[in-house]
Amino acid sequence: MNGFLAIARKEFEDGLRNRWVLTSILLLGGLALVVASVGTTPVGTVSGTTLATTVASLASLSVYLVPLIALMLSHDAIVGEYERGTLLLLLSYPVTRAQIQLGKFAGHLAILALALALGYGAAGAILALTTETASEDYVALVRLVLTSVLLGAVFLSLGYAVSALVRERASGIGAAFGLWLVVVVLYDLALIGILVADTNGVIDAGSLSALMLVNPADSFRIANLAALDSSFIDLGPTAMANDGAAWIATGALAAWVAGSAVLAFILFRRYEP
Repeated sequence: MNGFLAIARKEFEDGLRNRWVLTSILLLGGLALVVASVGTTPVGTVSGTTLATTVASLASLSVYLVPLIALMLSHDAIVGEYERGTLLLLLSYPVTRAQIQLGKFAGHLAILALALALGYGAAGAILALTTETASEDYVALVRLVLTSVLLGAVFLSLGYAVSALVRERASGIGAAFGLWLVVVVLYDLALIGILVADTNGVIDAGSLSALMLVNPADSFRIANLAALDSSFIDLGPTAMANDGAAWIATGALAAWVAGSAVLAFILFRRYEP
């Protein structure tokens, strides 16, 4: 347990000193405040409260930034130790590989959770003080933070898996960015292409829902947008959302956290220093 805590503390402190990670975290918080400020500008007629609108906007923002920040934190977690020559030394200590991975995971997740809580919390506080806000909107904001942490946890573990597959940090960076591009961007483009090509209506709402739930980024979208006021449920592919969709999508995210962590550990066990 002491080894686990020591690794978690070291990763947390190292992550805060990483200028690229710090820049990304400040960007996340800054964009949240900008979205909140813009949301208070009276333009036209908006269905729903300002905070609900802001949560929907932040959900669309988080699906791109949170995975990217998580991969920046984790892409060199293993290969970086290998290149510095510290992995063999680390494994010589009385700690198991599971403790090493869990310690790194806890430290990195703490950084991400802190950034999300501060950035999105500040945005919510500004709106609570300056606009009329319903109690259920606070629930939506808390849900956004928690599901964002889950999404980050998925990509942290996927980053460890990538890091355990390469022998150079440069390769890890390229592989991590490629993973982000495929999962967050290209997957949805492929879905849109399939739907456009499906002129006969072969893909029904159930099939589309299943295809979205197998992607953690889309599960995150559904978990947040489906839980908001019905005026948001008809946004893009979330038109298929129903009352239970938010819980199902959150469950899919949790399953992704467990599955990606197991995959990362299997690959780490096979990694020879």
